[in-house]
Amino acid sequence: MKKIIITIDGWSSCGKSTLARQMAKSLGYVYIDSGAMYRAITLYFLRNHIDWTNESETTEALSNIHLSFTYNEKSAQSEMYLNNENVEYFIRDLVVAEKVSEVAAISSVRTFAVSQQQKMGEKKGIVMDGRDIGTTVFPKAELKIFMTADIPIRVERRYSEMAAKNPNVTIEEVKSNLQMRDQIDSTRAVSPLRMADDAILLDNSKLSMEDQLDIALKLVAKAL
Repeated sequence: MKKIIITIDGWSSCGKSTLARQMAKSLGYVYIDSGAMYRAITLYFLRNHIDWTNESETTEALSNIHLSFTYNEKSAQSEMYLNNENVEYFIRDLVVAEKVSEVAAISSVRTFAVSQQQKMGEKKGIVMDGRDIGTTVFPKAELKIFMTADIPIRVERRYSEMAAKNPNVTIEEVKSNLQMRDQIDSTRAVSPLRMADDAILLDNSKLSMEDQLDIALKLVAKAL
């Protein structure tokens, strides 16, 4: 059966990863979390005190980074590995969230990540979410979805996710982080967040997970 590349771009906390995982499971496709890749790079930089404003230091650090995804049968999810270490828990920390957009805006970091992402999609049959997947990574993808949601809803979603791991986090901190990431993502010089001309807008502010999956799978059927 023919397989395609599906890209899901959009703002932070719009449920991109949730939908991408659902679609991959329903279609028997591979799910690739591009955001986790940038978070893992950020984690490496923070752990190793890398000055990412220094181009040569950043380039050298990237040469020491190996990223991979391993499927966890227990959680039924692909998990991020950084240099053979499962860092899925650590990359969701607020400290990483506060810096990831800054790191992801660096040209050499994006070149490094995009190269790996494109290799992962050579055989098609993938669902990848991020911010520049349909515009930069896979501009010829057969189906491009751009997700959005009202800001209060996005803040509440992110707060629920982070509070489960860090009970001390406040909703004000989460809102501030979200606004900062939106600003950096949409104004960065390299591959800024924008909706591809041929992408389909999906506003899930008032949609259940079941409803948005149903819509997305109908778009896949149409693309096929």
